[in-house]
This record gives sequence, C-alpha cells and structure tokens, in this order.
Amino acid sequence: MSAQKPSTQVNAAAASKGIMRPVNRFLEQWIPSALTFAIVLTLIVAVLAFILTGASPLDVVTGWGEGLAGLLAFMTQMCLILLLGHILANTEPVQKLLTRLARVPGSPAFAYVFVFVVAAVASLITWGLGLVVGALLAREIAVQARTRGIKVHFPLLVAAGYSGFVVWHMGYSGSGPLTAATPDSFLAESLGGEVIPVSETIFSTWNLLAILAVIVVCAVLFFLVAPKKDALVYELPESIASESRSTVDEEVVTPADRIDASRILTLIVGLALVIYLAVHFAQGGGLTLDIVNWSFLALIFLLVKNPFELIHLTKGAASNVGEILLQFPLYAGILGIMSGTGLIAVFSDALVSVANPTTFGILALLSAGIVNFFVPSGGGQFAVQGPIMLDAANQLGVDPSVAIMAVSYGDQWTNMLQPFWALPVLAIAGLKMRDILGYTSVTFLGSGVVMAAALFFVSL
Repeated sequence: MSAQKPSTQVNAAAASKGIMRPVNRFLEQWIPSALTFAIVLTLIVAVLAFILTGASPLDVVTGWGEGLAGLLAFMTQMCLILLLGHILANTEPVQKLLTRLARVPGSPAFAYVFVFVVAAVASLITWGLGLVVGALLAREIAVQARTRGIKVHFPLLVAAGYSGFVVWHMGYSGSGPLTAATPDSFLAESLGGEVIPVSETIFSTWNLLAILAVIVVCAVLFFLVAPKKDALVYELPESIASESRSTVDEEVVTPADRIDASRILTLIVGLALVIYLAVHFAQGGGLTLDIVNWSFLALIFLLVKNPFELIHLTKGAASNVGEILLQFPLYAGILGIMSGTGLIAVFSDALVSVANPTTFGILALLSAGIVNFFVPSGGGQFAVQGPIMLDAANQLGVDPSVAIMAVSYGDQWTNMLQPFWALPVLAIAGLKMRDILGYTSVTFLGSGVVMAAALFFVSL
C-alpha cells in the first residue's frame, strides 16, 4: 500500500476532525513570528499603560527604555540552557544511545508511546535536549522500522516526539521555578526578597505526581489514536536515511592543533565542574539556573572527545539562540513598562476580583496558556506574567509556589498548539505544522485536564 503525503493522509487524529480543527487552521494561517508578537505585545502593553494607569507617553517610553537591560543575566541563562541542551543531544554518546533506543519498539503503537515517553524524560532533564531528542528519535525509529518492514505513521511519531515537550517546565530546567529559587532574580521583589526552593515547586510531591499523570494519560492517548492495522499511513520516504552526524575533521599539524585535539583539557574542566557541584550541594547549596547550566556543561565536557569537537558542536547549536537574544530585551522592556507605570497592580487586582484561593491556580493556568501564544518563550513569559501572578497570589493568600507552577503549566500546555518551538523539530523531520497539529491537539487536551486537576486539588 503506497504512503500518502502527511497533509492528506486519511487517518488524522480525532481531534483534528472535531472541535480543534478550526483552531488548528487559524493557528497555522494567522500566527506570525515570535519576534512580531514581541513587538506587537510591546505596543499593546504601552497603550494599556497609558489608558489604565494615567501614565504619560513619556513615562511609558522611559519605563520601556530603562527596562530593556533588566533581563540580561536571565537572557544569558536561558540561551545557555538551549545551547547546552542542543550540544548535549548531538554528542556522540547520546547519538549512539538514540540509535540503540530506536531498535526497541517492535510495533507501531508501541513506537508512538515509546517516542513520547523518551522525549518527555529528556524534556524533564532539559528542554533543549528534549526538543532535539524527540525529533531525532522519531526519525531514527522511522528509518529502522522501514528496514524491518514495520509500517509506522511518521507524522504521528514526530507529534509524539514534540509532545514530550509538554512537561518541560515541570522538570530540572524549568525556568520559572528555577528563577524563583535564584537569589536576586527579577522575581525577588515580588517574593519579598525571598526565594522559593525547588523542593516546593519542581520536586514537590504534587508536581511529581502531576508529571507522572501527564505522561501516563498522554501515552494512553497516543496508543488510542494510533492508525489501525489496515489504515493508510505516511511512511518515511525511501530517500531519507538516518540523521548523519557530521564528523570533526580538523587538520592536526602544529603543537596548538595537537592541544586542541587532546581530550585532557576538556576532561579536566569537566571533572573540575563535577567537584564544584558536589561541594556546592554538600555545603547545602540549592538548585538555581546557574547550577543547572553548570551541570549540563560538566556533562558535555566529559562526553566530548576534545576542544575541536566542542567548538564544532557549539557552532551547530548557536543558530538556535539567535531569536532569544533578540526577543528578551523586548520582554524586559515590557516588564519595565508594567512595573514603572503600575500596570502590574492593575492586572493583578483584576485577577483577584474574579478569583479565590481555590480557583486561582486554574485561572492562572488558563491565563498563562493564552499569554504563551504571544510570548512563546517560557522565560520571557515569566518576565511578563510572573510578577502579576505573584502579586495576585499574595493578595489572595495563595502559596506562591502554586502561582509559579500554574504559570509554568500554562506555558508548556499551549506549546502543543503554538508552532514556535515545533519549528526546529519539524525542520529535522521535514514536515509542516499542519502534519502534526491534529495529534498534538490530543496532547493539549489530555495534559490540560491533568494539570488543571493538579492545581485544583493542591489549592483545596
């Protein structure tokens, strides 16, 4: 049976045929670039500040200009998480591991579930790793399934790989919880100068149970929407082979070249970082954005063969951080407008007027999910929305950890409909957003129910 093109395949997920179909079509045709959203959102916030706070146009521009540099440290931390995650995913040991994992599934249904679970675990380690691992594993499983005569629906494999991203903000690299745990972060003022340790957010019992529930529910949903045995599927084209890992072919001529080709230096740095991290935790140090980045950096230095390879991998990963570098000053400017004109208080008071301690978590989840369409970066979203939610939580007497995780949940939740972070995945897979959106809508619905339930029960 010949394979159809993914955009016309007949066994689309049920969600793409039902209530989500108009939403999917609108998102695909009308969602502009993330940079355009950042610019438009800046204008909207400026107008709202002028109308709702009585600030003069000069006050708005001044607040915006003074805020532009307010997230430089945070911007660097976010860029490092993405950069290091991409480098880590492309190291030779990780690539070999993915190849071995791709041989595990023996049936199409198990392949979809397996890709999702592995991508989810990788996303919990670091979101940059999860994105790349999900796409590469989906592609490798499709290649190996083809050689073994197993018919798998490639768009569903890719959707499963991307869907693992739905839990990233609950894990080790969650930018919101880690920012709240980092001293002197931009959330420090909203937290009264205190920090919220990750034991109350990422590693809280209720968040760990929510992670498990999301993974189980979504895995079951992928099993249920898998094409039936005799259904038409879009298999990976014969012309596409396994992802080839470019080799580092540097000419070693001079003594300097021999130093760059030696593993000794990278090994020394990796071991030194491991010792530092061990001492940090032994002395009671907590988990922060910096510590997360240094742990990934240590792992990378231990896995690469030499400085030549690390430089090569860094060049390949660097293009992924460009948009973040350009967008974050705009998000910082938005935060500057809101804090400088008092717009934060206006928004938080509005939320307080319709919420109570029990419903706050769910309302914060929904609002964060909407904001994510306009600010697709989790870190950028916390810069815009975090202070508002923390102020509202303080007024209602809600635990600030609930506010932090509610925004985190909302950010990761609507990523299943927001195409921004899917773009690198789709580039690796050679597909379009419309090819996977019906399936990621299933993840959106299933995970949303679980996360809303978790926030409701923890607020009782």
